[in-house]
Amino acid sequence: MTHDLLGRHRAVLPDWLALYYEEPIEITHGEGRHVWDAEGNRYLDFFGGILTTMTAHALPEVTKAVSEQAGRIIHSSTLYLNRPMVELAERIAQLSGIPDARVFFTTSGTEANDTALLLATTYRRSNTVLAMRNSYHGRSFSSVGITGNRGWSPTSLSPLQTLYVHGGVRTRGPYAELSDGDFIAACVVDLVDLLGHTRPPAALIAEPIQGVGGFTSPPDGLYAAFREVLHERGILWIADEVQTGWGRTGEHFWGWQAHGQHGPPDIMTFAKGIGNGMSIGGVVARSEIMNCLDSNSISTFGGTQITMAAGLANLTYLLEHDLQGNARRVGGLLIERLRAAAAQVPAVREVRGRGLMIGVEITRPGTDEADPATAAAVLEAAREGGLLIGKGGGHNTSALRIAPPLSLNVAEAEEGAAILEDALRSIP
Repeated sequence: MTHDLLGRHRAVLPDWLALYYEEPIEITHGEGRHVWDAEGNRYLDFFGGILTTMTAHALPEVTKAVSEQAGRIIHSSTLYLNRPMVELAERIAQLSGIPDARVFFTTSGTEANDTALLLATTYRRSNTVLAMRNSYHGRSFSSVGITGNRGWSPTSLSPLQTLYVHGGVRTRGPYAELSDGDFIAACVVDLVDLLGHTRPPAALIAEPIQGVGGFTSPPDGLYAAFREVLHERGILWIADEVQTGWGRTGEHFWGWQAHGQHGPPDIMTFAKGIGNGMSIGGVVARSEIMNCLDSNSISTFGGTQITMAAGLANLTYLLEHDLQGNARRVGGLLIERLRAAAAQVPAVREVRGRGLMIGVEITRPGTDEADPATAAAVLEAAREGGLLIGKGGGHNTSALRIAPPLSLNVAEAEEGAAILEDALRSIP
């Protein structure tokens, strides 16, 4: 049955629509932190549909909210008052830390970043954008234009002039050998120098932890130091929280808070986990930025009632059960367990991350050379052992990405770590 479905997939869908595994699997249902495929195999899910299943599969509170809302009305568009949308916007505005915040809902992180770019370039009357090397911000025409990762950038054409800044990757590049303080100082000098050679940019867009880039990050405080430079020049800071938001990093509710010494970002984007699998994205911005557009705009599907009901129920569950605290505690145990295992595997260059956002970088032993073939082999071996993980990376895709639902318990963390350890040790 799965082989037949694969043939049908290949016959009608694009060749560039990637599938994991030499023998792709069809996931048919899930519960808690586990999913099952069409052949009846059970897996511990450490990737959550690319960080979207944030709390748990088939979470009763979310499925109940979706079912009840579907029985009333599913959709009406933003042309009508929408109580669930207003209620979720109120909660997100309060949680964002942005003063006098306004919230606009979209259907994805890509669309959220598109909207943020529209707002920033309109507000600043500039189409120049600063972005980070190794970044990823979506698959639309404008978001591809600011993505600093060749593997996810299929065209050099763009409506924007994009300039790439140092600093998103701590352990690679020209400043890798510096101390954290000197690393930040060098990146700031580079930013100031870059600004001296270009027209005034609209904004800097940055992921606090780079997701598709392999869960890489700068030292805490880098974007605070950048913000000080940007603020002096009126340049906006856009924090892309599509993967880092909602407490996944454990230490903070938003990734930007590790860089918050000079205040919150001017614009913040979010998506993925808030819907627990339902399509929700959005933008939070100060009112004068959000309200700067001088033409009509609506969203047909952004903020639709059924997704807002899911988001409200999911956010309530997350807060009431302190899943941020759980990510900090269980994630801390998991990362230490993986570091201990990786110490015995020469192909593991680094285990990094925080909370339940962990990257394991695979290289050719004794070098810094990426090894995508070995990373793919570990991905396969983990699946055979009953564990689903992701992959990513910068110059080449050789980082394993681990991002389970935030309700992961200690026993499941130990089980997943043991499976991944066996997969790593299977490397020839």
